[in-house]
Parts: sequence; structure tokens; C-alpha cells
Amino acid sequence: MELRTLRYFVAVAEELHFGRAARRLHLSQPPLSRAIKQLENDLGTALLHRSPAGVALTDAGHLLLHEARALLDHAGRIRAKIARTTITVGVLGDHGAARVAAAFRRRRPDVEVRVRETDLTDPTCGLRTGQVDVALTRGPFDESGLRTRILRHDPVGAVLRADDPLASSRHLTTADLADRDWFRFPEGTDPVWRDYWNGGAPRGGPTVRAVQECVQSVLWNGSVGLAPLGHDLGDELVVVPLADLPPSPVLIAWREDDPLTRDFVEAATQAYALR
Repeated sequence: MELRTLRYFVAVAEELHFGRAARRLHLSQPPLSRAIKQLENDLGTALLHRSPAGVALTDAGHLLLHEARALLDHAGRIRAKIARTTITVGVLGDHGAARVAAAFRRRRPDVEVRVRETDLTDPTCGLRTGQVDVALTRGPFDESGLRTRILRHDPVGAVLRADDPLASSRHLTTADLADRDWFRFPEGTDPVWRDYWNGGAPRGGPTVRAVQECVQSVLWNGSVGLAPLGHDLGDELVVVPLADLPPSPVLIAWREDDPLTRDFVEAATQAYALR
């Protein structure tokens, strides 16, 4: 069986009409009919019940349709894996990108990686708008329509100036900071993402888009922000653990489950597992 013949059969089986299948395949009907008849001869069984109104699948035809779809899908994935030579990765922050890059180079040295670094207004790094193939990012955010895999969880704390009265606390809660200005994300930002970094409540304060804007807002205005623990923000700032906020996941997100994207996901997973 040739893949071409299987494509012909799938078209006829889905259209249940030789004329419509021929138009779909951009063929004339006689060679299509001959190809299906030859396929039946090769298999030694009828695949279609033919009538003036169209065709119907036999039991063998139903079985072959299922298997042919799977074979053609697999062949398409192989073709895409061989043909595709670039992948665009969206990155929000560092998140161990150097480890992931090294792991992916070992797995797919033939692929060119294009990197798109994004600001804090889009945790998917352009995934929904088709600007990237895969995102190495942080949550939580609205994951509808996306595939995700969590790589690790990071506890989060409040970012304060070193001279802030609360800066020496061993830990805080969001209630301790309720009367303070917080930095906020612009209107239209993913609400799940926005609410998490606002400590789960509406806040008043300056609007920011980038990490450095957050840092400067705290330094200049004494605003409260949130950040994962362990980030070095300089001597002028401290990060005090928040006891009532769940950890923020570092994760990889993607939409299309093609072979090259899966290779990247597996490389990222391996890089974090070996950390």
C-alpha cells in the first residue's frame, strides 16, 4: 500500500462519493476509481459498497479508514520533523533558560532556535497570537486551549525597600500589606495572572509592564510588589516570604503538539529533572 493510495481511500471514505472525493483530490474520477479497485484487489476484500447514490463502507473499509488515518498522521509528523528547522521560543524571565537551551541543543543540534523575550503583560509570551511555538514562562494564567507542563514551583514574597518597616519581618501575609500601593499590570492583562500578582485582591498603585519598572516602582514610590524568593534584586530591596500565597509554577506551554515542539518540551523537562 502506498501513502498516496491511502490518501485516495480516506478521501472517498470521508466523502462517501467518488465525484466529491475526486474534486477534493484535484483528480479526475476514473483514475481514482481504478486506484481504489486496485487497493481492494491487493487486500483481497471489498472496502466499499457502490451504488448510484454513492458509496458506503464495508466492515473492512471502516477498519482501514481508522488505520489509514493513523498511518497518514504519523507520516505527516515524520515529514514535519524532518522539514522543520526552526522553533520560536517565548521567554518570560530567566527560569533556567541556559539549561534548557543546552539540553535542546544536545537533542536537536540541527534546529535554529529563535527567542522572543516578552514583558509582564503576556505570560504566554505570544503563544496565543502565534508569535511563538512554545513558551518558557511562569504561572498561574488562563491555560484554556493550551498544553502545559510544570517544571518547578517557586515560593513568592513581597518586594519591599530595605528601609521599609516590614522589611525585617520573617514572613508576611497579604493582609499585612492591604493598605499599601501595589504595582499593577495594564488593563487587558490575563485576569488569572493579574489577580495572582495582586495578591488576590484589587489594588491601587502604579502600572508596570517590565521587571525593571517593578523594581523602580518599589525604589522610588515604596510600592509593594511580588517576586519569587531567591531572586537577587540588589541591596536596596528585600523579598519577604508571603505565608498565604501559593507558589508560582515555572512551566512550559505550547499549542501545537508537533514533533519538534515535543522535543523541546522533553528537553526542558529533562533539564529541570537533572537540576
